[in-house]
Amino acid sequence: MANTMHFDLVSPERSLASLEVTAVQIPGADGDMTAMPDHAPTITTLRPGLLKVEAPEGSSEYLVTGGFAQINGDSLSVLAEKAVPVSEITRSHMDELIAEARASHEAAKGGDDMSIVDEAAKLLADMEALGTHMSL
Repeated sequence: MANTMHFDLVSPERSLASLEVTAVQIPGADGDMTAMPDHAPTITTLRPGLLKVEAPEGSSEYLVTGGFAQINGDSLSVLAEKAVPVSEITRSHMDELIAEARASHEAAKGGDDMSIVDEAAKLLADMEALGTHMSL
């Protein structure tokens, strides 16, 4: 069993990480999960939350707003809708993310598809809870 696995974190704006890791806690849509070396192959969608990375050099955290994670035993790739290192998050940045979620929710209310309204409401609630959790 290997002690590390390769991890890549990419968002449309930039590549945020490409390194060897010992564990990554993923905010999956169906619940949090931790990927470690030799994990069973898995693909999951992400919900807004904190992605926590443990590496031999230390740990780091990233705020993600959604996307996908693919685990292949010896590697993990995360394709995030938006991802920002927690060290770069400010109150104004969090307010901007919440405002975007609120605008999506308001726009969805005008449509006929209640499932889209529900998804937008959940995104808004998740973003507000994340801001509270991060004490911002």
